[in-house]
Amino acid sequence: MTATPDFMQQALAQAAQALFLSNPNPRVGCVIVAPDGHTVLGQGHTQQAGGPHAEVMALRDAAARGHAVQGATAYVTLEPCAHHGRTGPCCDALVAAGIGRVVASLEDPNPLVAGQGFARLRAAGVSVEIGPGADAARELNIGFFSRMVRGIPWVRMKAAASLDGTTALANGESQWITSPQARADGHAWRAQACAVLTGIGTVLQDDPRLDVRDVSTPRQPHVVIVDSRLQTPLDAKLFVPGRNCLIYTASDSAARAQALQAVGATVVHLPNAQGKVDLAAMLRDLGRRGINELHVEAGYQLNGSLMREGLVDELLLYLAPKLLGSGRGICHIGPLTALADGPELVFHDVTPTGPDIRVCARFAQRSAF
Repeated sequence: MTATPDFMQQALAQAAQALFLSNPNPRVGCVIVAPDGHTVLGQGHTQQAGGPHAEVMALRDAAARGHAVQGATAYVTLEPCAHHGRTGPCCDALVAAGIGRVVASLEDPNPLVAGQGFARLRAAGVSVEIGPGADAARELNIGFFSRMVRGIPWVRMKAAASLDGTTALANGESQWITSPQARADGHAWRAQACAVLTGIGTVLQDDPRLDVRDVSTPRQPHVVIVDSRLQTPLDAKLFVPGRNCLIYTASDSAARAQALQAVGATVVHLPNAQGKVDLAAMLRDLGRRGINELHVEAGYQLNGSLMREGLVDELLLYLAPKLLGSGRGICHIGPLTALADGPELVFHDVTPTGPDIRVCARFAQRSAF
């Protein structure tokens, strides 16, 4: 019996409801269908970290509706987990409930699972099919896959610019190049990220909050600052009680580090040979800290450093229908001596956003993992 695509689409729609919710866990959806192959008995998606996973939520939903699930099919967008974390193994919950068949989009890349959930289901006599909805399920969890496979987050660099590529005037003025619709859309991308990164230049010039305001979200992303000399003001707006703030530095000033830690920051000393922050080592550290998607909103200098080191996966660019002439660009990566030396990207998505256009493009050399 082949999978019914409509049910997997419903499971993917459930997974999308966890977009702002489940970090650092993957966004997973589950739909349980009766043995008749037509009736939805229950559905659900992964909750906040430490809360129930999608399969348990779907089983609870079925029970709340008064449905027995014996012999039913569970459509789930990622392999049911097989390990004890803050919750029990979902594969065991499905077996105990009497599920007869599991249709899953993908194997879980987490080494603690990695096929073990499927193996335990099969060992218990549950039929398993893998593959339907795989591309969409992976796209929903591109940061989770990046962290599990590469050990680093998926790095998305966001910028707003005029059609001629200007992100700020020569005097630094940049608010606002794009429309309120584009800004709200940008906040939605912030909301789905585990962390928002900026540089000390942006902190000193703009004193940004880097929080999510224009869309409703149950959680705020962490803040990451690249601050080689520990110049972050102690009264910076991004210091909010209960919000994690990581400051990566090359400074040896214990007094300054202690002062920043006293206002809630975590200071991480990661210098490179040039006396600046080792950006590649920073990504590895963020991966160890459970950061799946890193949303970069920085100035052209830090943007350029990340790009020159090949650390950016994706460019999220909002283009306004205006020309600003000379000013600051998206990043400083030159000067180049040949056109072939420029980093190549592949368009992933182009979408009108109010009067502006949102372009999502991916660096070809970073897309395979």
